[in-house]
Amino acid sequence: MTEAAKGVGAMVGACTIWGLSPIYYKLLDHIPPIEILAHRTLWSFAFFALVLAGQGRLLALRQAVGTRRSALAIGFAALMISTNWFVFITAIQIGKATEASLGYYTFPLVAVLLGAVAFRERLGRAQGAAVALAAAAVATLTAGLGVAPWIALILATSFGLYGLAKKRLVTGPVVSVTAEVLLLSPIAITVLAVVHDGGGGAFATGWTDSLLLAFSGPLTATPLILFSYATRRVALATVGLVQYLNPTLQFLVATLIFREAFSPWHALAFAMIWTALAIYTTAAWRQDRAARKALESS
Repeated sequence: MTEAAKGVGAMVGACTIWGLSPIYYKLLDHIPPIEILAHRTLWSFAFFALVLAGQGRLLALRQAVGTRRSALAIGFAALMISTNWFVFITAIQIGKATEASLGYYTFPLVAVLLGAVAFRERLGRAQGAAVALAAAAVATLTAGLGVAPWIALILATSFGLYGLAKKRLVTGPVVSVTAEVLLLSPIAITVLAVVHDGGGGAFATGWTDSLLLAFSGPLTATPLILFSYATRRVALATVGLVQYLNPTLQFLVATLIFREAFSPWHALAFAMIWTALAIYTTAAWRQDRAARKALESS
């Protein structure tokens, strides 16, 4: 098997885990989202720390936050990813998994818009059309349902801002995420201390919940490691295309397994988003092919 094929396999594995993760969080819908988030933070840190220890890279954590600029970037990234995780967990618990999938479909287009604002990256004609169509889809859904799809907007924006923060870091993804959950760990410990001190807390009250909560560590870490492996071996255009497997699986889980309502307004908005993504992905694929041909001919 070629390195590229291994990369695609790893990418499919990562997106499959992400796409099916709503099933896992649905199993924990009797536990408050903030408690699940606290456990996810702590168990993720434990898992990532073991990975770095096994690689002999624990000292890289100190280097990751060694300067004020990198510490601020990692702190902001930690705030954005914790917001994203919390809203996603809440969305699953309150029956809004369909809207959550819309957020991850919209994310690439939000990321393009944020890049244009933050880094003055020019939008091509196709990119501009895709972003405009996505905005029209959100407006259509808002008009049809009488309320903005806030969950989708928060998920897409928080993940987009998270990506911007990561773009400023020179550390690798595993080290930077470990540093992020490390910074969040004191807050997570405080949350769990308050929960358990009040006589609540799901951990250690039964084997099922305890094991499921502990499993949040590898569930968070494994797809990220697979994704990191894939991005080093696969063209960015391919990564962008395969990434849509994640929200597609989330959408299928929401509609086929959770049986969430899917109105004509949802159908229209999703069709517009899918069309926008088709325009955006086709343009990105052509740009990637043109760049590779130019590189080969030079």
